[in-house]
Amino acid sequence: MREIYNLGDLIDRERDPDKLALIDLGGESGPREYSFRQLDDLANGVARALLARGLQRGERIAILSANRAEFLAAYYGAMRAGLVAVPVNYRFPPALIEFVVRDAGARMVFCDPERRSSSPADLPTVEFGAAGESGFDAFLDAGPFSAIMPAPGEAAMIPYTSGSTGQPKGVVLSHQSHIWVVKVRMEGQDLSRHRYLIAAPLYHMNALALSKLACAAHATIVLLPQFTSRSYIEAIGRYRCTWLTAVPPMIAMMLREKALLAQADLSSVEFLRMGSAPVSPGLLQSIAEAMPHALTSNAYGTTEGGPVVFGPHPDGIPQPSLSVGYPHPRVQLRLVDGDELDAEQGVLQVKCPAVMSGYHNRPELKRPFTDDGFYITGDVFRRDRQGFHYFVGRVDDMFVCGGENIYPGEVEKLLETHADIVQACVVPVDDAIKWQKPVAFCVLRKGANLTEAQVKQYALAKAPAYQHPRFVWFVDAIPLSTTNKIDRKALIELAQSRIAAGEHRGA
Repeated sequence: MREIYNLGDLIDRERDPDKLALIDLGGESGPREYSFRQLDDLANGVARALLARGLQRGERIAILSANRAEFLAAYYGAMRAGLVAVPVNYRFPPALIEFVVRDAGARMVFCDPERRSSSPADLPTVEFGAAGESGFDAFLDAGPFSAIMPAPGEAAMIPYTSGSTGQPKGVVLSHQSHIWVVKVRMEGQDLSRHRYLIAAPLYHMNALALSKLACAAHATIVLLPQFTSRSYIEAIGRYRCTWLTAVPPMIAMMLREKALLAQADLSSVEFLRMGSAPVSPGLLQSIAEAMPHALTSNAYGTTEGGPVVFGPHPDGIPQPSLSVGYPHPRVQLRLVDGDELDAEQGVLQVKCPAVMSGYHNRPELKRPFTDDGFYITGDVFRRDRQGFHYFVGRVDDMFVCGGENIYPGEVEKLLETHADIVQACVVPVDDAIKWQKPVAFCVLRKGANLTEAQVKQYALAKAPAYQHPRFVWFVDAIPLSTTNKIDRKALIELAQSRIAAGEHRGA
């Protein structure tokens, strides 16, 4: 493949520029189609306009929007101009959105109409789909543009990921890091014939990494503004999508649409790649029944370490269904259990060019790297005799709900800011759709008359929706272990028994 230097400059102009690059099912009108030439021109228009506004190399540009063509144009254009793209989780409540924008030091915000009110009022804002001077079309400066040549290690983007410290963390990723990802994923194959259906949010690395791969491969993206089961099924059939990528709960919800699936044509699907959350045996069986010709893979990656970690076995041994694969030949990895650096089960450590440069603006955080340069993922894996790896869980109390990481301590601290809650403990319970979901045990202030619904609404108003406890039980005291720490195992067992006995009002 051709040499790529700037992560925003992935389009191969030696290939057919009029080929369909993007079918956008979002925006304010019906489906919009963009050729590679048109997408290239939009990104150049963004780059020229940003520099014309006086923005300087290395400054950050926030993107706060549901999936749409303009999101990708702004993302590519900012990086072409030597600026740093900051995709923002629009599902955060306004206070967290403002924190991310301020923490990144963003100088400008691109947003869609629905998120306009969440953009800080004192920052210049360009609104997708809007008429007038503040609109995206008026902002563009049409014309040619030569992408800047990044310095080694120069930042290209800063996606934000939640963490156990209580605030989202900006992950600094260089141009070279994710150009390497694109090259490795394309190596030795022509992907241009594929149609990639993307419905996961573009602020999430799952969707963003695949978008870059499709663009560089000269393939076509079918882009949904957000996931719904019906729209996902309909898009597969109508646009003959060949490649799906999703978190497992999305596929689980899709497969519940029995009536629609019975009349849908999913025969075009050749590949289904799932990641960001564990996959259950039952889900894999349901996928095989609904899409018998699709090759399903259970993948693993992190924002900090990149999506290239595991791959096929070098001897052609079929990958076990619940495994995430065999160590990729371009990646160094090891399982560490205490002082044992080559354990059969332990915390995964990774070294490869995709690994982040560090966390933005967080000097107080301990760098998650070993002295010899391995990134410490905090994820526990086990390895079988053939070398295949299996995700076990987090080394701490973190759990995954619908592809989103939840740290119980964050939610507990939030709940305990309520005047009537003295102490809270959040634990996971199993869920057929979300894999796991949070529930809470709360000790109330004496004389308080708080309801379950009020606790849920308080959490929904203060934090991302996926973090709110689905069930809330009020107890006189939180049980402690023999070491005088909260006995989370006992509370998980208690929660499961209460749910089994019907002691809840519904999620």
